[in-house]
Amino acid sequence: MPMNNATQRKMIAAGAILFLFGLFTGFVVPGFVNPRMGLASHLEGMMNGTFLIALGAAWSYVVLSPRLEKIAFWLILYGTFANWFFITLAAILGTSEMTPIAGKGYNGEIWQEQLITFGLVSVGLTMVFGCAMVVYGLSQRK
Repeated sequence: MPMNNATQRKMIAAGAILFLFGLFTGFVVPGFVNPRMGLASHLEGMMNGTFLIALGAAWSYVVLSPRLEKIAFWLILYGTFANWFFITLAAILGTSEMTPIAGKGYNGEIWQEQLITFGLVSVGLTMVFGCAMVVYGLSQRK
């Protein structure tokens, strides 16, 4: 069953909000402990927001059961917003364990590194599963 228009609008609106978060993050990049990671956060917000808008616009082509559709929606919504959030937090805290290129020369406290590691691993898992569900849904016929 295709996603209803209200849910589709929610995905597009969430994308616009995340895009806006990315824009605002760009204004404060120089103020982060790690400005390079702040730039990554800015780009994550912009790219993930664009992804949500595009996916929302194309969602009528995704054919999943209502339950799988809801799961895919929330996995992708969590993954996109959490990606921006944890990269922003890494820029604020100056962590580098999970982001050795953008974090080069910075080190956070052990608990900070573990928090960012947990967050980014959760992002990776939810995005892989959510996107796999979307690909599956795109391969189905109505």
